[in-house]
Amino acid sequence: MKLAIIGDFQKENPTHKGTNLALAQSLDSLNAGMEVDWIRTDRSGPTSFVDQLSQYQGLLIAPGTPYAAMDNVLEAIRWGRENEVPVLGTCGGFQHMVLEFARNVLHISDAAHAETDPYASNLIVTPLSCSLVGQTLEVFTRLIPGQTSLLEKYYCNFGLNPAYVSALEDHGFKVVGADADGAVRIMQLQSHTFFLGTLFVPQMSSTPEQPHPIVTAFLRAVMGMV
Repeated sequence: MKLAIIGDFQKENPTHKGTNLALAQSLDSLNAGMEVDWIRTDRSGPTSFVDQLSQYQGLLIAPGTPYAAMDNVLEAIRWGRENEVPVLGTCGGFQHMVLEFARNVLHISDAAHAETDPYASNLIVTPLSCSLVGQTLEVFTRLIPGQTSLLEKYYCNFGLNPAYVSALEDHGFKVVGADADGAVRIMQLQSHTFFLGTLFVPQMSSTPEQPHPIVTAFLRAVMGMV
C-alpha cells in the first residue's frame, strides 16, 4: 500500500513533522505497514502530476499554504474524488477540497481562495473573523463512535465562506463537524469511500497511546478496511 502526502514539505513546519508522526502512530495501532511519500506540489516529470499519483491508494492533502502549485493540488483532489481514492485534507487541505468541489461540482469556474486571490468575485475560502493560529478548541461531531466532541489544534487564518455552505451540502458535501458557534470545521462527501476535510489539524492531537481516530479511519479506508 502506498500513500501520497500532497504538500511542500518543510522540516521546520510542526504540522509536517506532526503528520509523519501521526501516520506512524495510527499505522502502529493497526499493526500495518505502508509506504508514505511526500509529493511536492510543483513536482514535474515525464507525465502529468495526476498521472504520477496512479500508484497511490490514498491522498493526504497537507497543511502549509500557499502551495507552490495550487492547480496541481486541485487536480489531485479532483482525481481522488472522481476515482474513489480516499482523501483526507487538513487545514489548507480542507480549504482546497472545498475550492475544488466548488469549481468542478458546483461549476463556479472562478471560485477562489482569499489567500491567493483576495479580490476575486467568488471567494469560497475567506479570512476568518479571528485567526485560529495556535488555538486549541472544541469541535462537535458525531464522526467518532462514543464521542460527541473533540479538542483540536488549529493553524489557520482562513475558512469556508458561510454563503456557500448550503450549495455544497445540496451537492452532497456535508457539514459533519462545527464549533460552539456553528462555524464549519469538518466536511464529508458521504457518497465517497473517504473524502473528509478538517479545518483543524488532527495530526497534532495524535499520540502513541491515543492515535487520532480520524487519521486512523483514513488509513483504514486506504487499506480497504472500512
